Amino acid sequence: MGEMSSHQAGVIGALFLSVASSVSIVIVNKALMSNLGFPFATTLTSWHLMVTYCTLHVALRMNLFDNKPIDMKTVILFGVLNGVSIGFLNLSLGFNSIGFYQMTKLAIIPFTVLLETIFLKKQFSQKIKFSLFVLLIGVGIASITDLQLNFVGTILSLLAILTTCVGQILTNTIQKRLNVSSTQLLYQSAPFQASILFVSGPLVDQCLTKQNVFAHKYSPIISAFILLSCLIAVSVNFSTFLVIGKTSPVTYQVLGHLKTCLVLAFGYTLLHDPFTSRNIIGILIAIVGMGLYSYFYTLENKKKQGGDFSSISQNKETTPLLAAVKNMAYQDEENPDDKK
Repeated sequence: MGEMSSHQAGVIGALFLSVASSVSIVIVNKALMSNLGFPFATTLTSWHLMVTYCTLHVALRMNLFDNKPIDMKTVILFGVLNGVSIGFLNLSLGFNSIGFYQMTKLAIIPFTVLLETIFLKKQFSQKIKFSLFVLLIGVGIASITDLQLNFVGTILSLLAILTTCVGQILTNTIQKRLNVSSTQLLYQSAPFQASILFVSGPLVDQCLTKQNVFAHKYSPIISAFILLSCLIAVSVNFSTFLVIGKTSPVTYQVLGHLKTCLVLAFGYTLLHDPFTSRNIIGILIAIVGMGLYSYFYTLENKKKQGGDFSSISQNKETTPLLAAVKNMAYQDEENPDDKK
């Protein structure tokens, strides 16, 4: 009972840290990009990851956590995949309307459910599916304004959905299969995520903004906001891995839509952004969906823990989606034909 209470406290702490840090970084980045005229989102993300790695390296030197070795091929594959997904999400935003981009983000939840059902044989109850449906309807009403389709934007959105879903599923699976903490996985994968974004970021940003990030004039206030954004990003990146590792990719996406609703509400109350009755109705519906999901998820999780059902089902998983990771992590173990 003590271990269960400690686990629940850890989950609640991770969720709170994720919400607080994500909403904070949205506020800072909005000021940086909209008010100060620094539109280079992908390059900024690469700086976020570099600062995150440096911070964790200092923490490692101070013996704040242990660095458990992870197979290098697994780390590189995971890091590159997450870096590519960020690039695709930014390109999707650049080539699509805001409404279609919001549809892309909404599609991540059902697509994640589909992948976990097909490849991980994970079962989602009708109650969970219903609560997710209510949530998506609410967020859609609150955030989607226009839908303008184009071929390139649609392809980029599909690639963004696929890479994001697979990356988040692997974040959860690697931590559980290899028994590593979120800090250990983030520390080892952050350099590869940062590297691919550092190389591709300026090109992506120039394609989207028609401006060169290296030719931009960096005033003291812009530099200060960039530094603040990078410091908050350490908490965002850490809490992301922590939440996915302690819960699931679907729960993390639900939490992401809670952040969307909070950002909309914040923009209305403090920044006086345009707000309509449609936004209010959508946010209220989304909150109901989140409440239902939290209730049903907690209820079913208690039942699974009581019967030890989830651990048994996880041990039996041998799926095509995770075959690459499994082979990389256990190359010297049995079942050598899996690699084929």
